[in-house]
Amino acid sequence: MAEPAMKTNLAYFDDMWSFTSKARVLSHSQGGDGRRALILDSTVFYPQGGGQPCDTGFISRSESDRTKFVVEDVRLKDGVVYHYGHYEENLSGEELEGGQEVWLFVDEQRRRLNSRLHTAGHLLDSCMRNVGLGHLEQGKGYHFPDGPYVEYKGTIPQNDWLRKQKELELNANELISNGEKIYVAIASYEEALDLCGGGLPEYISVGSTTRVVKLGDNPGCPCGGTHVADIAEIRSMKVSKIRTKKGLTKVFYTLED
Repeated sequence: MAEPAMKTNLAYFDDMWSFTSKARVLSHSQGGDGRRALILDSTVFYPQGGGQPCDTGFISRSESDRTKFVVEDVRLKDGVVYHYGHYEENLSGEELEGGQEVWLFVDEQRRRLNSRLHTAGHLLDSCMRNVGLGHLEQGKGYHFPDGPYVEYKGTIPQNDWLRKQKELELNANELISNGEKIYVAIASYEEALDLCGGGLPEYISVGSTTRVVKLGDNPGCPCGGTHVADIAEIRSMKVSKIRTKKGLTKVFYTLED
């Protein structure tokens, strides 16, 4: 599959709570795995990454257009976003061609759930500090509905698991009930250091800019995902399990309506 020279503008960076947008088709091709892909100059679809699943939905010339490209998977590679999927009800045999202006429609229910799960992972990081577990170094997060968790480098004594599990859950739901706005900004390296409490991951190079997400007055962190507008939208959180093994601690959680 040939890659276009133009990188995709990530429209969800500007507005995480928009579920429709306009874009222009750059190319439409088929990969070696047989999947069809649309490449656009801009997208409101979130591509899978950072432990967050991708958006799904459809792309067409208008909401009523019968030529709908159903988006099943979205991936980002070297600055280009690939929308993988298939045509639905394409009775005329027409396809979306390069240069055409199209509308993008994101599955709102799926986006909102994924944003709640992802934001809850950030909230859990804040709670870890609040209950005396700030010495554990944050690792990867998995924010899919089938079993979300955040992994930390370091251990918790086994006889302390249940107590910390209850403390984390109580603190999380206290913060949710109080509610605070989510702050998102593209920041310089120095600004990001300040917003994130004086520390940034090694993969962020000095002098670069990065997108920072900050939950209320809690220290922020670099993140390219989508989030809710207010912590209260998480609604209710349950810390379901803590597991420590081989120097790593996994904290599992679920969301309740």
